[in-house]
Amino acid sequence: MQTQIALVTGGSRGIGRDIALSLAKRGIGVVLTYKERAKDAAGVVAEIEAAGGAALALALDVSQAAGLGAFFDRLRAALSRRWGSAKIDYLVNNGGTGATKSIADLDEAAFDAVADMHFKGVVFLTQKALAMMNDGGAVVFISAASTHIYVPGFAMYSACKAAIEAFSRYVAKEVGARGIRSNVVAPGGIETDFLGGLIRNSPEVQAHLRAQTALGRVGHADDIGSIVAFLCSPDARWIDGQRIEATGGYHM
Repeated sequence: MQTQIALVTGGSRGIGRDIALSLAKRGIGVVLTYKERAKDAAGVVAEIEAAGGAALALALDVSQAAGLGAFFDRLRAALSRRWGSAKIDYLVNNGGTGATKSIADLDEAAFDAVADMHFKGVVFLTQKALAMMNDGGAVVFISAASTHIYVPGFAMYSACKAAIEAFSRYVAKEVGARGIRSNVVAPGGIETDFLGGLIRNSPEVQAHLRAQTALGRVGHADDIGSIVAFLCSPDARWIDGQRIEATGGYHM
């Protein structure tokens, strides 16, 4: 039986790392991308392979849409070498960076930087990935709870994530006939190095999150990967066009 393969952007650390590990535990081959952290990406690949899985890492800057054609050429060559395949089965759009700026301080350069990373790049990467995806696969977009829970400073970042949530539903509509599902996972506050480790390094922020969360704790990266892996499995075959908020019950 041909190995199923997932492409996970931003898979070298944090939530992306756990997504890659969780997919590999289900026997899915993983191509994870990284922007600068080649050593971290290699570590994730080594961890997957030490557990009996199969993975490889490729460099990618999602914000540079003009470079996506060259990336997919490299991806096709890597798939052929590693798995003897020309297709993928799953796409997880996770790559990105934190970005905070008030509306008053927003300028065109900041607007373009966030939009290129969190909207334009994701749209065109998805377009190209769908063209080489097997029927019956799945796309998962990582969004954020801040599209529904409003935090000052996250206007532009969250607006792009909200746009991606709408885009995901259109993906579901347009490729549903191929049996490809499209869903969104929206994490809340997760203890990673996002925004310089804001949550991980701040007892005050952690205390606030615990007080506002029904489950009474801060989220961890390994709270998210298993959700994404489920959405990329036959167990989720009847879930399509949905937004799953993974916050532990924040602001209920």
